[in-house]
Amino acid sequence: MIDDYFLEIETIIKEFFNIRSLTLKKKIYSSKQGYISGSIVFDNCYRLDFIEVKDIDIKSKVKYSYHYMDDKQNLVFRYDNAPHHADIKTFPHHKHEKDAIKSSLEPTLEDILMEIFRIQKSMRIKYETNS
Repeated sequence: MIDDYFLEIETIIKEFFNIRSLTLKKKIYSSKQGYISGSIVFDNCYRLDFIEVKDIDIKSKVKYSYHYMDDKQNLVFRYDNAPHHADIKTFPHHKHEKDAIKSSLEPTLEDILMEIFRIQKSMRIKYETNS
């Protein structure tokens, strides 16, 4: 049921270690369909805003967007399946970076949080090296 999917999302988020604040909104359309959105602010003030529209009878998400920003609200990356960029091999799935749009398979929220973890770890290493 959609409640189980939402619980899985919440569990994944709670397992991530450096979250300063979390806001979640859920909307249940039926026992199998729903919408979840959230804003996660990390200890370094970077932020992930996300939405997922999910039908549990379908493997892929109906709609998704994972928008990761720095502490000044500048784009670090965004994954989404908006039906633009038809020239991308993985259309409609794609990744926006500062200066590029790239092919991408549909990520999970866990994939996104792991990518953020790697970015933040790299930032800490650079900071410690330069200190």
